[in-house]
Amino acid sequence: MRSGRGKMATPPPPIRPAAALLLLVLAGVLASAASADLVISKADRRVDLTSHIVRVLASLKAENVGPDPVSQVLLPFPNIQAKNLAAIRAFGSEGKVKGQSTVLPIEVVQPSGAPPELTFFSALLPKPLEKGKTLYLDVLTVFTHSLQPFPEEITQAEAQLVVYQDSAHYLSPYPVKAQTLAIRLPGGRVESYTRHPNAKLVDSELKYGPFHDLPPFSYLPVIVHFENNNPFAVAKEVIREIEISHWGNVQITEHYNIAHGGARLKGEFSRIDYQSRPYVRGVSSFRHLIAKLPPRAHSIYYRDEIGNISTSHLWSDSMKTQLEIEPRFPLFGGWQTTFTVGYGLPLEDFVFYSDGKRFLNITFGSPLEEILIEKLIVKICGHCVWYSL
Repeated sequence: MRSGRGKMATPPPPIRPAAALLLLVLAGVLASAASADLVISKADRRVDLTSHIVRVLASLKAENVGPDPVSQVLLPFPNIQAKNLAAIRAFGSEGKVKGQSTVLPIEVVQPSGAPPELTFFSALLPKPLEKGKTLYLDVLTVFTHSLQPFPEEITQAEAQLVVYQDSAHYLSPYPVKAQTLAIRLPGGRVESYTRHPNAKLVDSELKYGPFHDLPPFSYLPVIVHFENNNPFAVAKEVIREIEISHWGNVQITEHYNIAHGGARLKGEFSRIDYQSRPYVRGVSSFRHLIAKLPPRAHSIYYRDEIGNISTSHLWSDSMKTQLEIEPRFPLFGGWQTTFTVGYGLPLEDFVFYSDGKRFLNITFGSPLEEILIEKLIVKICGHCVWYSL
């Protein structure tokens, strides 16, 4: 692998070919049975690596070439990838052309004879796909902890480089007639990438394919080593307190323990260098976070253990309220900070009455953008009684 600048670069950690070979051998047990009815006539994957949260969209066109109806589509993932799977959703439509999609239920399954190195999900079809019919399926997956800093430690002035590993082939228990892979990068330096014969890097997009007539469980390792200085914001713990008042207000209080999950800072930190050239002498740090609050949020505050922090900024319109949170100091790799955000919401926007009962309809997740939450605790206070979820 060569650098995007035409010179040899420090190679990223190599993928273990023995593990990949073992995966192929074990997966072959399922190949004959799983591929009997379905054929993927086209598979296009788009991988978004512009933040530290990896998003993958697989657009599939599947055909039933067998004699029996098909009621599910199997979606396998290597365990090393499945353990970092944060979300998976599938949308499907049947017909000669792609139409309006419906959300498909997803469940974890264990096909007979499945190798232990793979985790299988099943997308359940609203009605069986008959012989000769075509299904269009979009599968959206979100992964965390999939970008590994390399090197693991950097100085204040160095940019952060990360490694991403995947397969150029779409891992499927069905034969795939044609497929492509496009990887969107954040821009900046590309140290190296696996140069298969049909690989092409244009600006900040890396493309592999097209590939044709691949058997079930085809796997072609890909490693990309690139610059990514976007905030690697990791919430070690978030405690959300939702207090419902009888006086027309829902009070939200959020306690955050935030860390920079990227490459650890090596050496001393110079605030003078940082203040004089923050985008050079602190390129891998992050200075602010964005919270998207409901449009009628009010009485907003942001503080830490010292007191209120005046460096936050607030914008509001009829559609949303946006709070820019700026900690007292920039966060470099391995650094942590704690703070509290609070705001009020109109009771009538989130509490409803039906059949003599009250219902709370509110998002339980954090309003912070592009943040990974490792532990979330939600507490709801109704009639001054706290309930933890």
